[in-house]
Amino acid sequence: MDQLIFATNNQHKVSEVKAILEGKYDVISLSDAGIDIDIPEPYETLEENAIEKAKVIHKMTGKNCFGEDTGLEVMALNGEPGVKSARYAGEEKSFSNNTIKLLSKLDGVENRKAQFRAVIALVFNGKLYTFEGVCKGLIIASERGTKGFGYDPVFVPDGSDKTFGEMEMEEKNLYNHRQIAVNKMIDFLKSTITTN
Repeated sequence: MDQLIFATNNQHKVSEVKAILEGKYDVISLSDAGIDIDIPEPYETLEENAIEKAKVIHKMTGKNCFGEDTGLEVMALNGEPGVKSARYAGEEKSFSNNTIKLLSKLDGVENRKAQFRAVIALVFNGKLYTFEGVCKGLIIASERGTKGFGYDPVFVPDGSDKTFGEMEMEEKNLYNHRQIAVNKMIDFLKSTITTN
């Protein structure tokens, strides 16, 4: 079975992708591949950061691999926090402080439209491919729900009256930006299986 390195040490994400690929690829994390590095995210776009992760691992291993970066983009804030979503309130990556800063900036703002956007960069047989997933919605005025992480308790996706923080994973995945991007990559990988 062909191996595919996911440039992450989040075993939960790795397990999700493994399940969706239905055993057609052996998806492994960085630690599974014996790689112990923290890949920097120095760029101003999600695309560039995802590509950096994939390229770094491909350069180290020469193997097929992919990286991912995700951000929350708020229309009234010109796309903030965007690529800085995890470090919006500082380098310590505090979900709570990030959310407090976001709600403070939106205090009194009528336009609450926002979107989560995920970008996956795949290096496959030496060529680079990118896949994007977007989930549009609204930022509410105060947190609701304790599930999920990050901005989930203040984000309500279009088509629902619940925040991501109020949803079980199965329901969240009906809207999930990362799932959309992963599914696009999987469709591509499946097409390579059927054509080879």
